[in-house]
Amino acid sequence: MSKISALANAREQAKAATPAREALGKLFDPDSFVELDAFAKSNGEDVGVVIGYGAIEGCPVYAFAQDSTVHDGAVGRIHAAKVKKVYDLAVKTGAPVVGIYDSNGADLREGSGALSAYGEMLLASNQISGVVPQISLVLGTCAGSAAMVAASADFVVMEQSAQLFLTAPSVTQAKGEKLEGAGSAENAAKAGVAHLVEESREAAIARTRALVSLLPMNNLSSPPVCDFTEAAGAGEYLRGACENMGGADMKDIVASIVDCGSAIELQAQFGEGAYCALATLGGFTVGVAATVGERLSAAECAKIARCVSICDAFQIPVITFVNTQGFAASAAQELSGLVRECAKVAHVYAEATTPKISVVLGDAFGPAFIALAGKNANADVAVAWPSAVISALAPETAVAVLCEDEITAEKSRAQVEAEYRETRAGALNAAADGIVDDVIDPADTRQVLLSALDMLAGKRVTKLPKKHGNLPL
Repeated sequence: MSKISALANAREQAKAATPAREALGKLFDPDSFVELDAFAKSNGEDVGVVIGYGAIEGCPVYAFAQDSTVHDGAVGRIHAAKVKKVYDLAVKTGAPVVGIYDSNGADLREGSGALSAYGEMLLASNQISGVVPQISLVLGTCAGSAAMVAASADFVVMEQSAQLFLTAPSVTQAKGEKLEGAGSAENAAKAGVAHLVEESREAAIARTRALVSLLPMNNLSSPPVCDFTEAAGAGEYLRGACENMGGADMKDIVASIVDCGSAIELQAQFGEGAYCALATLGGFTVGVAATVGERLSAAECAKIARCVSICDAFQIPVITFVNTQGFAASAAQELSGLVRECAKVAHVYAEATTPKISVVLGDAFGPAFIALAGKNANADVAVAWPSAVISALAPETAVAVLCEDEITAEKSRAQVEAEYRETRAGALNAAADGIVDDVIDPADTRQVLLSALDMLAGKRVTKLPKKHGNLPL
């Protein structure tokens, strides 16, 4: 047999069709995937991971895919070395990384060497955090140390039947702890670990492609520019929402403002009092952080902080829509660390140097307004709808403290509170005090945001010299 024939046979065996290669073929543009280290072996056997590079919507991307058909995708020294090569190349070229997880754990045949393998993967992932976008795509089992690596990415996308856990459900059950759906994608979404859960393998891969298409290649690149259309009839809908903020749906409001069909909601099952998404506005990627009218718990604060932090890392402008009566007022939330999470939101907004625009739609009281929308704390531009109510205290509290003498037989407490909302806490009064830059017609919201983003495109901020801020973790 000639050397050329021998090579062809070896290549055919090394690149046999597997679920991992099939997933990579669907992830990348047709015929663009180039496999690396296909001949790598461990003790003469395949190592359970496929790595390489290709294009997603024309953008260069590196990827690895664990192969559960080879020793259950067990992670060992060579397995980790292949994965680390992906991260090393991403650093050199400034391209995103997609990790596809489907492994039952460490290669126990290597003993303590498996610990080193996971350590190298975790270190490589965290070292490039904020440098290039990272997306974890969980299509099978992602357990133990691998779960830490996957959760270190900017976004985690899961197939509905996939599993992600630190401790195996069988172990917790043996200790008498029973949790419905332990380790499932549904529970990962409720815990805020999974950003997106899709019904099928194909849908999860397609969603990952959509995410990559919205993200810049790295922290020094400009976000991509996409084709777009405006939502039809948006102006009248937004005016109607302004007149009835109590019955308005924040998702519909956002969908009416951003480019038609562009919004990808993140962590939908976690912190449901907040709405976070990536979308495009005028063809350019923006991050959306919105409150939906409820008081904010620790989960909502963590969700918003995470969204803003990711956007800031890659210079994606953040648009914050505010409608909340403030932070949750309960002993349970205080014990859960609400103050810490509130401080985290304020810290992330204050540290963020990406363009930040806030739109106050409805209620915005006290600390919540300061942290999310206040010009003095974070926003480059702050505008309000006529329906906005901006106050240091909730109107009922403010009336009890400041306006008790105005309550008479002729004027009830409810009337005084309504008057306080319309006058002292109204949008025009906030503009008169310089708390917001403008009060706008809701129908003009899209154009106001486009104009502000254009103005802020050249934003440059020099921060005080320091190693890093002390985030309230």
